[in-house]
Amino acid sequence: MDIIVIIAFVLILASLFSGLYFVMKDKGKTNRAVNALTFRIGFSILLFVFILFSYKMGWIHPTGIPITPR
Repeated sequence: MDIIVIIAFVLILASLFSGLYFVMKDKGKTNRAVNALTFRIGFSILLFVFILFSYKMGWIHPTGIPITPR
């Protein structure tokens, strides 16, 4: 699971930086920046849904900081 999430974050960051590159290079003449950023948004939503599904299936478990009453 860790590897899948890390790969997903790398793909999201790569798409974000490619969108920035296309914005700077094309100066609004093509749709490459829009396509890269659309892919980033879609992939981010897909990662979020996958994490929720993994939690429901029991593949991952929360390991948060225990809260003690004051």
